[in-house]
Amino acid sequence: MLVSGGMDSAVTLALARERGFECHALSVDYGQRHSAELDAAARTARALGAAAFKRVHVDLRSIGGSALTDAIDVPEAGGEGIPVTYVPARNTVMLAIALGWAEVLAARDLFCGVNAVDYSGYPDCRPAFIAAFERLANLATKAGVEGQELRVHAPLMALGKADIVREGLRLGVDFAATVSCYRADTEGRACRRCDACRLRAEGFRAAGVPDPTRYA
Repeated sequence: MLVSGGMDSAVTLALARERGFECHALSVDYGQRHSAELDAAARTARALGAAAFKRVHVDLRSIGGSALTDAIDVPEAGGEGIPVTYVPARNTVMLAIALGWAEVLAARDLFCGVNAVDYSGYPDCRPAFIAAFERLANLATKAGVEGQELRVHAPLMALGKADIVREGLRLGVDFAATVSCYRADTEGRACRRCDACRLRAEGFRAAGVPDPTRYA
């Protein structure tokens, strides 16, 4: 179960637990500027009953190419095309690490919180990517070759942010403890102006509930 510290992965973890899965939560420190999300990931995993929590370090900052890992300004509003906050191959790398841990645990189900409705247009958040990775998982692993089918679940894929908020409230997710902002300070307080903040705030507004986000 990939847990980033943000609202989507928190709701995904809560949904997986509701469905009866024993969840081993994985957070990846890839060199992101907004490192407060890593602490939020650990809090979320504990609060939502994960059986285990693991943090893995991968230095994506060394290759750069993103406003989240390089000396590139985080934009305050969305623009045309794929934004500079896209981290090259991030979800591919993180799911690959999760796949490796799943094999060690003899787990057959991987969960991630990607969404292709209210999102920033990242190519590795689309249904086609998840389907392709699931095929890869079954081709590239001992478990898959030996007939232990692996599945990649993205239960929020077709939900808008307002629906995600409603699901989280139904499941008892403490959104105030999550961090989504691309420019969060060391205490996890959000900037209110980046794309992640805009999408998150609009989700609470559309759901008709108060925004519990802590802003700087």
